[in-house]
Amino acid sequence: MSKGNFKGIYPEMARRPKRADRDNNDRWLVSYADFITLLFAFFVVMYAISSVNEGKYKVLSTSINSAFSRMTLTLDADTQNMDQDELLHTLVDRRNARIAKQQRKQQEYMQNLFDNLSRVLAPLVSKGQVSVIQSGRGIVLDLNVSALFQEGDATLQPKAVQTLAAVAKVLQPGDLAIQVEGHTDNIPISTARFPSNWELSSARASSVVRLFVKEGVDGKRLTAAGVADNQPLVPNDTPEHRAKNRRVTVTILTPQTQTDTAEPEAKPGV
Repeated sequence: MSKGNFKGIYPEMARRPKRADRDNNDRWLVSYADFITLLFAFFVVMYAISSVNEGKYKVLSTSINSAFSRMTLTLDADTQNMDQDELLHTLVDRRNARIAKQQRKQQEYMQNLFDNLSRVLAPLVSKGQVSVIQSGRGIVLDLNVSALFQEGDATLQPKAVQTLAAVAKVLQPGDLAIQVEGHTDNIPISTARFPSNWELSSARASSVVRLFVKEGVDGKRLTAAGVADNQPLVPNDTPEHRAKNRRVTVTILTPQTQTDTAEPEAKPGV
């Protein structure tokens, strides 16, 4: 059929114009409704996480006010008229002065303790059987085994008991931590009671600790350890050197060393 014949048969279809699509101008309402819903949910969450426990808030407020009130009472008339920077410097200076005073007291205490221990152990020090040393870790007493035990034994001799009892009386009033370590030479031991130098050194340290506790030293301050021949003072190459390495070490820790020992630095796991 030709084009002309088509128009003749369907004249209305040929003349009808193409219907234009109608735009939907209300589609923005869907996005707006979603936005309002999300905004409402956001404010609900914010309100939930920002609600305050009134009781805890009052406790915190009271504590802060009390702390600042005590601090204000300690300030004299001059400091109350200072500006913020001057006041801060004054408070820092006073804090440093308190710390310095505390350190002086600790140093005086350690020095008095060192003098008293040196006096008690003077007879053995003069014979070369004991040494009293003041170091950064604290006061270290190196007691030769010959002044405490018989060879290959961990039972304190009567004279050693008297000496250590006098040491315990000096240590008893304080609160500093005390470490007791047993040391041997490198000659192996193998008995029914002491299969190795580990057992012998540990038993000797424990004997000293038990005597200290018996004489009134708080057991919570004491630790005992045996290290066998792993920490010699001198090489184990002569009988004299081996005799020097056989010893019991008593360390009275300074407050700073005691804190570092109680709170070791955390290390990441392997």
